[in-house]
Amino acid sequence: MSNAAKAVHGRHPADVDPKDVLKDAFLKTGAPGSSTACIISIAGGRLRAANLGDSGFLVIRGGKTVYKSPAQLHGFNYPYQMGSTSVSLPDEAEEMETVKLYLKKESLPEVVAFALARAARKKSMEKTTASPFAVAAYEAGVEHFGGKYDDITVVAAYVVVPDSLYLT
Repeated sequence: MSNAAKAVHGRHPADVDPKDVLKDAFLKTGAPGSSTACIISIAGGRLRAANLGDSGFLVIRGGKTVYKSPAQLHGFNYPYQMGSTSVSLPDEAEEMETVKLYLKKESLPEVVAFALARAARKKSMEKTTASPFAVAAYEAGVEHFGGKYDDITVVAAYVVVPDSLYLT
């Protein structure tokens, strides 16, 4: 992700193509291993994303989820990943766009991100919760109860209409 940050440094958000950022970051990464990834750009009322594997994002309006990015899986618990030891490449990332995203500001984004990450970590360690991972395991014919302890990253942002758009 540090290579992704370098790829967009100094660029206007409207000029950022998430899939190109993902490809550029991948080509400049020499570290061993592999990873899923999600790159998002928000500019001009438009959200653009490139998502590889079981990373992902939600669009929430008025407290309700209106969009959830789909996961890319080769099979149960086997997400697409890019890296030195993987079979997937950034070109396989799914691209998504959502237009006109408006959220009501209720808390600071960093407070929301921390609370969501803490809740996700707690759920991941529960042994009896009906988690999305437990449901996917059941659908794949695998016996698993509770969450899945995994790396968790949450980034929260509010997309708001500038006051200048309301002037008549």
